[in-house]
Amino acid sequence: MKLRYLTRVDQIDALSAEEKSMVRMVEERFPFRSNEYYLSLIDWSDPFDPIRRIAVPDPMEMEGAGALDPSRESNYTVAPGLQHKYRETVLMLVSDMCGTFCRFCFRKRLFMNRGAEVTRDVTEEVEYIRQHPEITNVLLSGGDPLIMATAKLEPIVAAIRGIEHVGIIRIGSKMPAFNPYRILDDPSLPGMIRKYSTPEKRIYIMAQFNHPRELTPQAVEALGILLSAGAIVVNQTPLLRGVNDDPAVLAELFRKLSFIGVPPYYIFQCRPTLGNRMFQVPVEESYAIIEAAQAQVSGLAKRARFVMSHATGKIEIAGLTDDYIFFKYHQAAETANIGKFMVFRRNPDALWFDDYTEPAADVPVPTEYMVV
Repeated sequence: MKLRYLTRVDQIDALSAEEKSMVRMVEERFPFRSNEYYLSLIDWSDPFDPIRRIAVPDPMEMEGAGALDPSRESNYTVAPGLQHKYRETVLMLVSDMCGTFCRFCFRKRLFMNRGAEVTRDVTEEVEYIRQHPEITNVLLSGGDPLIMATAKLEPIVAAIRGIEHVGIIRIGSKMPAFNPYRILDDPSLPGMIRKYSTPEKRIYIMAQFNHPRELTPQAVEALGILLSAGAIVVNQTPLLRGVNDDPAVLAELFRKLSFIGVPPYYIFQCRPTLGNRMFQVPVEESYAIIEAAQAQVSGLAKRARFVMSHATGKIEIAGLTDDYIFFKYHQAAETANIGKFMVFRRNPDALWFDDYTEPAADVPVPTEYMVV
């Protein structure tokens, strides 16, 4: 099924003239892109519809707080479009296009300045990976790699699979949610996965379903095709105000994902990206929402870790007491920090790790596990 893509809010017939006028200024700053399928999931009679919040520009995006590179990805760029932040893993930006531009995207800088960071010729990047035997995982991201034709994506996958020490190729994609027909109508895609996802070296699809209504029959069928082709499919989502910040909604998402064999993998604290303030939920409130959601589901549905993709590493929010919050480096740019445990006094207004400024020195934790 060939879908029509929309690149201007004026093309959304369901918006009134007044609504279009209100968001044109937003569109000029943060580009809009979506398609007929994804917009059809919106209940246009509901001004607070969660799918609308994901896809349609909102004047609140113009609030000035945030940075275009909040996790300082530029610090870890070692070749055009290639980031090497964690010892075993590199991230390759292969696309600056998506099926829909999420309004909460943490890499919206790619859409604002297309071509600036994404690599088109991966020769240099593949050679870098080949020269670093510690790299066992390669994550293809963007943008969305599955927006590319399989004929363009396959040579990249083949080149990486040809490197002996790379055991896992990950493809980060929201296309199963944005446009499942990309998978349903292209038999060459599962064919490629069957070829390069081997019993000893799998391809992982890092899907992103943010709300249970995205799990339509078409999306579930598309996920089934990927699974049948030999891919391992997991889901990750940020916690988003107005989208999935309700424990009942989040529990339904976890439950449905577990039923179809796509386990929740990560729940991200929404990054403080420019334009994202409307989506941010305080860290401690996020933790409470996630705990309340996971209390409603089976063990197979509650495997996701709640983390922040901080400039220094992937920081897990490990727990709360009445007075303290506990963090742990799940992964870190400095390998010595991996597994480090951190204790801070609670701050109910904190939106990001940097908002916790004073470690709780009066808590009986060995000093070698205390990190500022």
